[in-house]
Amino acid sequence: MARSFDGAKSWLDIPPENHFPLNNIPFGVFKKPFQDSHCATRVGDHVIDLNVLANAGIFNNTQFLSNGACFREKKLNGFMALGRNAWKEARAILQALFTENSGDDRVFSNPQLKTAAVIPVGEVEMCVPAQIGDYTDFYSSIYHATNVGTMFRGKANALKENWLHLPVGYHGRASSIVVSGTPIRRPSGQLRPDPKKPPVDGACAKMDFEVEMAFFVGPGNKMGHRIPIEECHDHIFGCVLMNDWSARDIQKWEYVPLGPFNGKNFATTVSPWIVTMEALEPFKCAPHNQSEKLGHLPLKYLQDPDLHGYDINLSVSMQPKDAALETIGTTTARNLYWTFEQQLAHHSSTGCPFNAGDLCGSGTISGEKKGSFGSMLEISWAGKEPFQLKQGHKRSYIEDYDKIVMSGYCKNNDSFLGFGECTGVVLPVDHEE
Repeated sequence: MARSFDGAKSWLDIPPENHFPLNNIPFGVFKKPFQDSHCATRVGDHVIDLNVLANAGIFNNTQFLSNGACFREKKLNGFMALGRNAWKEARAILQALFTENSGDDRVFSNPQLKTAAVIPVGEVEMCVPAQIGDYTDFYSSIYHATNVGTMFRGKANALKENWLHLPVGYHGRASSIVVSGTPIRRPSGQLRPDPKKPPVDGACAKMDFEVEMAFFVGPGNKMGHRIPIEECHDHIFGCVLMNDWSARDIQKWEYVPLGPFNGKNFATTVSPWIVTMEALEPFKCAPHNQSEKLGHLPLKYLQDPDLHGYDINLSVSMQPKDAALETIGTTTARNLYWTFEQQLAHHSSTGCPFNAGDLCGSGTISGEKKGSFGSMLEISWAGKEPFQLKQGHKRSYIEDYDKIVMSGYCKNNDSFLGFGECTGVVLPVDHEE
């Protein structure tokens, strides 16, 4: 038996500081060879098959879960659409099922059900957890925006005039979102390596990562109707780690005047387990003082009476081929200026309709100083300051066969949980499947 940081003990073994103790109860989707995908949660290093539990009647006679019908679906969209009462009910049931001496021993005392529903994580393949209809990426870290603006426009003009007034974002390609562990082929595209010569069609030479958080939307809104800022929390299901892979040279040539396009649309990686907002409640923290930066509060539709951030520790590591994994940056979600709720409120302010399973990325999360940057663009300062890895490798941008690993966790005096990892290896542009 192992004790979680919140004091609850599970009858399943949970190693110390495992990212998935009983106070987490994340949600994801997995599959076994030659089988359909199933909805799941995770306790320690065990995947819990929610389809099996639903078929066994575990969610019968529930108030908000409709007897667990949502867990018989291949993705989590149906569960997401049910709303916060259903999410909290499922979480409470699952915590009780796997807590020692909780009074609910329906899994523990049933060897056949236990064998079918509790699966070692190494025996499954994780999937993108929802059918993502739409994907938007924001630009909400003030230090990242300042770093990039300083790089290209100088310190005096680092932030564009609108940045402190609204969460800037762009619409991405939901079809290119993949789950952690999926290899990423280096993109080709139109770029202009020599500003004195015409553009060319070639392989990206400035491949980058971006350390981000992303949230999945739960219940949506009707077209033409805003989601009020006071209600946004009830529309956010939970968060994942996200790597917004970027082709900086393609992006640089194409982005004027309409912003990111092919430099961003070739791949985005998400971690497989969605950590719910209920699990993150103990890790709320004070947000940036927005009135201090702007001189006055943001417009009323962005004024959140419960304005808060989250104390989520983030790291990014690189592993060149035949070398050891090495941490190259650490940051925190505290560095987000615009909150998840403000992002959603602004996005829907025109009446833009959302659906359950839509994904919104935070934008690169960086700190003020080297060592806390969330992209190679910043770490190498646009390639002008290549950095040295401990084993002799030097990098300005990602090279072929480099592996990027992102991780995130929350910890305070009473509780600990994590997001697992978000990983990907960059393959050559001519890599054969």
